Amino acid sequence: MTPTLRTARLLLTPYVPADEDDFVALFQDTRVSQWMGDGPETEAEDRALFGRIFTKVYAENKFDVWAVRLDGAFVGHAEIKPAKAVDGHELVYALAKSAWGRGLGTELAEAIVDYGFAELGLAEVHATVAEPNVASIALLKKIGFQHIRDYEEDGNTVVLLTRTKPATSAL
Repeated sequence: MTPTLRTARLLLTPYVPADEDDFVALFQDTRVSQWMGDGPETEAEDRALFGRIFTKVYAENKFDVWAVRLDGAFVGHAEIKPAKAVDGHELVYALAKSAWGRGLGTELAEAIVDYGFAELGLAEVHATVAEPNVASIALLKKIGFQHIRDYEEDGNTVVLLTRTKPATSAL
């Protein structure tokens, strides 16, 4: 079961059915969805994706996925999930345009990575980012992700970044 997480300013909660319209609005905003998966989808496809969060992801306990809230308002989406493309767990996050430029992406990504290390026992967390998404690449590098390699996917260059769990000192 996806747990609730808190940061200094954000609350990450499992989705509830009432979040559907906010989820769809986030994914219908092309400024956001251009960087997600295969890019913008139809409203019907985004509604179907939201439904699968309940029927597949939560019902089958596949991975953790959250609604992201700031002061009670929905501002984003986050996941940490197994991904064959990276042969490990991948960080996924998206924030509404209204939440950009305030350090919330850094706060969100850091919280999910910490959760992956502390609660899931991961040794590494990966991220795949479209090469033109320089803001996301910079954010990830700022919190300790290292560039591993670039690769081509469907005619686009994708940047693979990885953050390794820090070694604990043996005192």
